Amino acid sequence: MTSRVIFISPASSRALRQARFDDGDSIDDAGAARARAVAGSLPRAVRVVASPSVRCRETAAALGLRAEEAPGPAALDAGRWRGRTLDEVGAAEPEAVGRWLADTASAPHGGESVQDVCDRVGAWLDAAADTDGRTLAVVEPEVVRAAVVHALGLPAEAFWRLDVPPLTATELSGRGGRWNLRLGRVLDEREPVPDH
Repeated sequence: MTSRVIFISPASSRALRQARFDDGDSIDDAGAARARAVAGSLPRAVRVVASPSVRCRETAAALGLRAEEAPGPAALDAGRWRGRTLDEVGAAEPEAVGRWLADTASAPHGGESVQDVCDRVGAWLDAAADTDGRTLAVVEPEVVRAAVVHALGLPAEAFWRLDVPPLTATELSGRGGRWNLRLGRVLDEREPVPDH
């Protein structure tokens, strides 16, 4: 049995452009238009899920997907930093931000640590490995990072070294607990993702 999980990052939004911790904002008009334009590039899937965030649910809808909301691949809980930019938090709490960026087990904001997110997403990915066929998952960029860290057995510190642009596809495929990675394909209406 081969499982495939294609992670789709959300369309652009003001919060993404401002490096703002998710504040429940919607995708912007340009992001929605781009998602609608590439809707036909996605392969069929046996399962379609989305992070519970507004921008992931809206991206899934713009892509023409009927996604079930899944808490396992939810965004990082940023606690009291929710809705603030990294620059704002860094100016107000420089030591806390420094700890958070240097120690993946730290959660000075009162939410989840990076390690917590990697563990939660890793557990969800392990469960997804039992699904024969393809899963499409519209998820926040940090979920894609956490999934890659888990799939490749990387240290949690690698989380900060992975960039996930809007509306890109990152594919994991595997069997027997071993995953292979296909990185950051840009969704393009002229090039459908192969059904392999």
